[in-house]
Amino acid sequence: MITRIFIPLLTVLLSVLPAGAADSDNDSRPLADQPIRPVFAAYSVEYGSGRLTDTYLTPIKYTGWHVGLDYQRYQAMRFAPEEWTMRLHFNLGLDKTDNPAGNATMWDLMLTADWGMMRKFRPFTPDLTLAIGGSTGIEAGCLYNARNSNNPASAKAAWTVNLTGFASWRTKLWRLPVTLTYQPTLPVTGVFFAPDYGELYYEIYLGDHKGLAHAAWWGNYFKLDNQLSADLHFGDTNLRVGYHGSIFSSKVNDVVTHIFNHSFTLGVSGEWISVNPRKGLSDKARMINALY
Repeated sequence: MITRIFIPLLTVLLSVLPAGAADSDNDSRPLADQPIRPVFAAYSVEYGSGRLTDTYLTPIKYTGWHVGLDYQRYQAMRFAPEEWTMRLHFNLGLDKTDNPAGNATMWDLMLTADWGMMRKFRPFTPDLTLAIGGSTGIEAGCLYNARNSNNPASAKAAWTVNLTGFASWRTKLWRLPVTLTYQPTLPVTGVFFAPDYGELYYEIYLGDHKGLAHAAWWGNYFKLDNQLSADLHFGDTNLRVGYHGSIFSSKVNDVVTHIFNHSFTLGVSGEWISVNPRKGLSDKARMINALY
């Protein structure tokens, strides 16, 4: 099972850009014989609560608000499009938190991006699609506490290999079509950046680069990203509402970091098709959706 999922994933990772750039214009087959693979894209804003702890800066827990922007892009793969789908995901988040006394503020700015492939299954009903697969992603950002005048910033960076998937259920809210989707992402291994406790970034700048890169595993690096969304199909463009939660914890070099976010999301989503005006769209063309 794992071999069937990850061998195609690694193969496509090496050719994702050429495969994504190719279009039906370069295919000599009649359009009616080609599967149409619409792009499902979602753009969301999120707002909620944030909680930060980073003992490199301070042992005190900071709490406050979180805002973010999120983008997702799904499309069926060119090979076995009815069975395999891909996901491209970007998220930019900002947290502003205060200490319990309210006299100090810590900021967190984080950018994450990941790409993956998933194998789809419909084990119970055509309206329910389950998918499991893998992804690879990067994360980069910084925590900033102005109260630490000597060393106010704590940089974060990581490259990870993840387990991912989704469960998508098509249903109706009275007469309104609705698609409910749950999407988790769980890093399994990778590499992340972390300095020693008390090590100044000026020392790193001067050439002290030992012990900065660490192999990630669940014992020192754990993150679980959860997204639950409801796409309300009012027309060609959907209204998306949902929840986005992220739990991150790391412990290395006696430095403990916790970044917890829980947010309400609101946005738009929909499916888009690129059509060659010289060929048009045949009535016999097969439509293969990415999520169902």
